[in-house]
Amino acid sequence: MALSKLGRMTLHVPIQNRLVTDSATNFAPGQGRKHLVIIGTGWGGYSVLRNVDKKLFDVTVISPRNHFLFTPLLASTTVGTLEFRSIIEPVRNAGFRDEKHFHLAEATGIDAHRSIVKCRNALDANNIREYEVKYDKLIVACGSIPNTFGTPGVYEHAFFLKEIADARAIRNRILRNFEISVRPGISEVEQKRLLHIVIVGGGPTGIEFGAELYDFVQEDVRRLFRSETDHVRVTIVEAMKILPSFDHTLQSYAVQKISERRQMELCHDKVIRVDANSVTMSDGTVVPCGLVVWSTGLAPREFTNNTRFEKNGRGQIVTDDKLVCLGENPCKNIYALGDCADVKHNSLPCTAQAAERAGRYLARALSDQVRGKPTLPFKFQDLGMLAYIGEYRAL
Repeated sequence: MALSKLGRMTLHVPIQNRLVTDSATNFAPGQGRKHLVIIGTGWGGYSVLRNVDKKLFDVTVISPRNHFLFTPLLASTTVGTLEFRSIIEPVRNAGFRDEKHFHLAEATGIDAHRSIVKCRNALDANNIREYEVKYDKLIVACGSIPNTFGTPGVYEHAFFLKEIADARAIRNRILRNFEISVRPGISEVEQKRLLHIVIVGGGPTGIEFGAELYDFVQEDVRRLFRSETDHVRVTIVEAMKILPSFDHTLQSYAVQKISERRQMELCHDKVIRVDANSVTMSDGTVVPCGLVVWSTGLAPREFTNNTRFEKNGRGQIVTDDKLVCLGENPCKNIYALGDCADVKHNSLPCTAQAAERAGRYLARALSDQVRGKPTLPFKFQDLGMLAYIGEYRAL
């Protein structure tokens, strides 16, 4: 394989275990540089990696995902508007002083008193041995997972929309269902079930995925599956208001546009169970469907839950106004940002914009500390939001 292709390769693997060489375990920073360890390759962690002064720090990144994902465009890849490779950037392209400074691994714990991160490799399923990475400064930017609220059947039968693998699985299911729907001998009832897509959650992800589906039906399905077009139906289930972070006027406009679309429906209800071929609503109604996409908010990862930092009511790590973790952080050298964290008395939105800005701030603040300059508190100014609602319209 040509070396030029290696830089474009990305990989997302299940979080599993690892065998590690001694050189990875006994990493030592060189030439007086501080050793900065970043957990995570999302908006926050990747922002630090790109902006930190590498003349002052040796940077090690620990993540089971070897690429940065431009999540605002993820919904567009589910129906082929964009290709997967268009919205990812290999982490190694950011530049490491040593190729061993990127660990395709899961962080399993932190020993704050010894300044050590415990890890397991993400590729070797047969090895359960942990290894340790020492740090001078540690940034926790591990993100979050979808919140299922304990609803039965979600993990078994629903699809999330958070990673490239999720988008690829959704695309495959959509194409599979359309191909099965034109199979000889299939009943109309089964056709309608296969082509009914239920989206649980009316936040930006759910609404934008619904919008992409609507455009897909209007522009592609009408051309490629003409006789099946009338059987396609999209139901967005939201117990509260859709797009809660948007202005009421914009929410009303989105509701109006969805209501005008013959094959889209907004259902104000709760899903209490997901099965292989249906969802069950709070009143007991069973709704047949061929695809369920679950997008109902965020929950902390097990790694976050296991840390001994102060947590808020949503399970996020609480930091001070300089993003230093509160709680068991004796050296005050552990920081947190992104979806896994929140600032005490100044709550931040769980958005890409907030995480990226916090990453840039922290990269500068760490450099200022090394240079002996004073560090100002982090201040976030929201620059606005955008949500695509279909037909080349957005809020």
